[in-house]
Amino acid sequence: MKLASLKEGGRDGTLIVVSRDLSRAVKASGIAATLQAALDDWNTLAPRLNALSEDLNEGTADGAFALDMARLAAPLPRAYEFVDGSAYLPHVERVRRARGAEVPASFYTDPLMYQATSAGFLGPRDPVAVPSEDFGIDLEAEVLVVTDDVPMGVTPAQAGGHIQLVGLVNDVSLRGLIPGELAKGFGFVQSKPRSALSPVFVTPDELGDAWKDDKLHLPMRTWINGQWFGEAECGVDMQFDFSQLVAHVAKTRPLTAGTLVGSGTIANEDTGKGASCLAEQRTVETLRDGSPSTPFLSFGDTVKIDVVDQAGVSIFGAIEQVIQQA
Repeated sequence: MKLASLKEGGRDGTLIVVSRDLSRAVKASGIAATLQAALDDWNTLAPRLNALSEDLNEGTADGAFALDMARLAAPLPRAYEFVDGSAYLPHVERVRRARGAEVPASFYTDPLMYQATSAGFLGPRDPVAVPSEDFGIDLEAEVLVVTDDVPMGVTPAQAGGHIQLVGLVNDVSLRGLIPGELAKGFGFVQSKPRSALSPVFVTPDELGDAWKDDKLHLPMRTWINGQWFGEAECGVDMQFDFSQLVAHVAKTRPLTAGTLVGSGTIANEDTGKGASCLAEQRTVETLRDGSPSTPFLSFGDTVKIDVVDQAGVSIFGAIEQVIQQA
């Protein structure tokens, strides 16, 4: 099934069930007011939501209406926790090689992760507001998963069973602020503003063969100002799958239902597939030409991020945003 949230009913929106073709929706009235409420009691409420989804797809759901992407908030307008990884090591290797640094051996056995901003997420059509272009505005097209309650110390084999939803995220980064923050040795704060989530989240079974080994096996398609930017393969060159990432986070603490875990920027060894963030593209240019030629985003630029199925139909709906001055 596919779930989303309308921009109504307070900070956490109103939960709706969305049809497989993203054309119709119905409010989940009487089941759960919000997606967080559904996740809090997932084992009980998911079967009821799934039944409503089947009715909607069969055309028998009462109260169904045409879906307007502009009316959607993020599926989870705010979350208890968002932990983002860097599971695609070709990206890490290239970035470090461009500055003459080697990749530590531990990076191949222990995931890179950080605690990201979760107090609020942008909706799929909300603008990205930044105070200054000098901050180096960048997109990062990623896959994420949403968990139910995860016990502390789960193994990767156990963690896969706690992944209940899959979606996309534009993990907005301010590249000009990152070096100064990393130099402090204490992580990101100012360089990571609010991220945007895809219009809908989907259950893994909705993905069919595209969800295998706790990875999404489809290309991540990105455009900047309407021009193709990349279609890196999500299921290729992912060093750590999502069950491993979830288990890594839960090693010393339990995770609350509604925790988001991100994959990091999608990147492949094959640079011919384009990139999923400007920093990646600029690194490729630096290694090839000695200096980058692609600029970071400017006010008025547009970004689109999408994943489609084998028939070319959008699965999660597209993130489509304009960059504007705060």
